Amino acid sequence: MAESPSFLGVRRSRRSVLRSTGLVAAGATLASLGACASEEDPGPGGPAANPGGAPAETFTEPSEKLSGDLKILLWSHFVPSHDTWFDKFVQDWATKVGVKATVDHIDQAQIPTRIAAEIQAGQGHDVIQFIAPLSQFEPSVLDMKDITDEAVKRWGDQLDVCRKSTFNPTTEKFFAYSPGWVPDPGNFRASLWGPVGFTKGPTTWDELLQGGAEIKKSKGVQMGLGMSQEIDSNMVLRALMWSYGASIQDANERVVINSDQTVAAVEYMSRLFKETMTNEVFSWNAASNNQGLVAGKLSYAVNSISAYRTAQGTSPQVAEDIAFVPALRGTQGALAAQHVMYNWIVPKHAKNPTAAKEFLLHYTANFAAATYASKLYDFCAWDKLTPQRDGWLASDPFGSKPADKLAFLRDATKWTTNIGHPGPSNTAEGEVFNTFIIPNMFARAARGEVSARQAVLDAEAQINPVFAKWRSQGLVGGGS
Repeated sequence: MAESPSFLGVRRSRRSVLRSTGLVAAGATLASLGACASEEDPGPGGPAANPGGAPAETFTEPSEKLSGDLKILLWSHFVPSHDTWFDKFVQDWATKVGVKATVDHIDQAQIPTRIAAEIQAGQGHDVIQFIAPLSQFEPSVLDMKDITDEAVKRWGDQLDVCRKSTFNPTTEKFFAYSPGWVPDPGNFRASLWGPVGFTKGPTTWDELLQGGAEIKKSKGVQMGLGMSQEIDSNMVLRALMWSYGASIQDANERVVINSDQTVAAVEYMSRLFKETMTNEVFSWNAASNNQGLVAGKLSYAVNSISAYRTAQGTSPQVAEDIAFVPALRGTQGALAAQHVMYNWIVPKHAKNPTAAKEFLLHYTANFAAATYASKLYDFCAWDKLTPQRDGWLASDPFGSKPADKLAFLRDATKWTTNIGHPGPSNTAEGEVFNTFIIPNMFARAARGEVSARQAVLDAEAQINPVFAKWRSQGLVGGGS
């Protein structure tokens, strides 16, 4: 394959576009959470804010003249007002720079499969966004070091969790560019947790078990932590492992999942399932915990603020009852994965990589507008680009009661880490993530199919060949 062009390099010849792929979604569509939003009817994303409160957008002339088509693929945002803003934002920029841009939104669960199909076909979109690691595609995408270096030159150091989620220290390449991320706090129903002694919600995994079991016993309301082949299960189960001192790899990219700490985390989750949940959690998709929380059927879930925003628009009483806690503390600390990590890639088959990278810089420069349009869901990888954020969190322009309900998110970087912790989000971690080895490990033990230790041993047997494969290609460091 051709080498990555420089940021100011020559654009490639045009090719035909993939028209369809016949893909099967890896989970139910999330459109039910985000359809039919408009300024007059904000839809399930919650109340509209004063348009005059949105930050002014800026424009900088590209470093060279742009032309041709630019095809963008990204997820259908959980907060639909973002997509309304984004589509117009793209077209406004494209008009100014002389590019014909098209934007396609699809369910996030379909994106990794779509990327693989386009790579195999050697044609498709010029720039693609996913909300979790894409490191497994490193051999087939352009190195994004040039755009990352340019962003750092303009705005200073990138947030560490975003850098670690896009940089491979073994190859010294940026397999993606991350201008933003989303925290993953605990969401709890205050009216349920107060009567069992936790007016401010649980602060530890032990308290989660204690309070959640009492709520299910006394009220019949279950908890919502998935053990399914979907993104939220991947995130929360890693948070549990890290808080118990367990991980898939160590800082040197050596597989260390077979440990007493991992077994303890799996044993804990089995007990949590038996005492606080039902079999539904084994077949959830990424919308399930959102829908359950909004419907008032869950006492606790780990999620972004999207379910809360949905409830503001459809179930205001539920929204007022939803409160939040940061990462829960386990035996070894309190860490959570990001709920979303915006990984933008430019495949090697892209026809207009220069326009793609120029657009990403424009998008990053205007991330304050993205934060506002997403109703404070999207956080920037450069804090200086969203100076209004902490003020918005302290006094929510989207109608939180109390107004400072989201203020705790100002410190979210203190309890957030990257997929792959304590190592990088390398290609092996990307494959393990996207093949759902970790949710399967927890689910098998929770269902009683195997012991916790056997579940861990079986997961290790799956993970070792993944690391060995990528290590043999020089894409993962460490040793066996």
